[in-house]
Amino acid sequence: MIPYARQSISEQDIEAVNQVLRSDFLTQGALIAQFETAVSSYCHAEYAVAVSHGTAALHLACLALDVGVGDRVWTSPNSFVASSNCALYCGAEINFVDIDPKTYNISLNSLKQKLIQAEVDNCLPKVLIPVHFSGQSCDMKEIKELSKHYGFAIIEDAAHALGAEFLSEKVGSCLYSDLTIFSFHPAKMITCGEGGMILTNRPELAHKMELFRSHGVTRNPGLMTEKSHGDWYYQQTLLGFNYRMTDFQAALGLSQLKRLDDFVNKRQNLAQRYNKKLSVLSKLLSLPWQNSDTQSSWHLYIIRLNLKSLTVDRKTVFDHLRQSGIGVHVHYIPIHTQPYYQDLGFKQGDFPESESYYNEAITLPLFVDLEEEQVDFITQTVEKLLLKFSKQGDI
Repeated sequence: MIPYARQSISEQDIEAVNQVLRSDFLTQGALIAQFETAVSSYCHAEYAVAVSHGTAALHLACLALDVGVGDRVWTSPNSFVASSNCALYCGAEINFVDIDPKTYNISLNSLKQKLIQAEVDNCLPKVLIPVHFSGQSCDMKEIKELSKHYGFAIIEDAAHALGAEFLSEKVGSCLYSDLTIFSFHPAKMITCGEGGMILTNRPELAHKMELFRSHGVTRNPGLMTEKSHGDWYYQQTLLGFNYRMTDFQAALGLSQLKRLDDFVNKRQNLAQRYNKKLSVLSKLLSLPWQNSDTQSSWHLYIIRLNLKSLTVDRKTVFDHLRQSGIGVHVHYIPIHTQPYYQDLGFKQGDFPESESYYNEAITLPLFVDLEEEQVDFITQTVEKLLLKFSKQGDI
């Protein structure tokens, strides 16, 4: 079975982790700070805070912005549930903005209309979390302009987008946001096994998140309420969490980061090969559309079936591809259709573009070590299958 995603681990990665395992520090050593500096430098941001996973990054980003009971947070329904759960962890109210039918990111038209109505109803969001779906950035310049008018903060969910660019600037620079989060899950652009990071240009947010990730405990005398009792002394200044990254995770991340640009280039080349091979099926499916202002990291390669031209539904196509040895996937089930969110009052039909996209989307395999011959096999199998199920006259 060709998986939809797989990490790429080199001998250099293994040796980097082995060096930590032979050292005195497995948890909180010097490599964490080095990894933070390396990622912030790569993205041209001032500060970076490494954490245990992408969900922790989202949670701490919300806490840094003082999201709490009575606040509202908006995000995309086309994402993993972590993108919205983070607001609920803080006691805030969550809502969604439907997606653009081309990019599958937050629709600017839907966002503008929702903001206009929210201003009338006096229920504007405190925070917007735009999700850079599949590695393509949202239109952050326009979103930033809206934030100035309506007064909301911005957390970029860039779990898919390390290495991507918007207007020739790296995603993560925070030029158009307060914070940006990354994930280092094995399916993502680089991996630490697990892990995440928050970037910002605001020092007060960085310092707050550093406290939150480690139980709210500090050993900095300048942050204490009384004189230190000695070198052993620490104080808990707020209620924090154990969201720390380990040193051997950071070692793997540092090693992987050296190959990030090569990873992105390889993914871009594979995506172009997919586009070329699948272009003959333009009446039966839609290929990923790319905004000229962006350069995607190509975390995912998603086709969208034209079901009106097929005699079968998406599940039938999905099952046949799996049976052919192709580990296709679907990203994502709209968050608002999950049972937990339906209990919060959301229902089918609330965000129709997200639901329509979900019914038609299939994620094809895309990872760094995917061979061109495997792409050719996948595209040939897709072509043969869709032609078999196409309606007469629609090919």
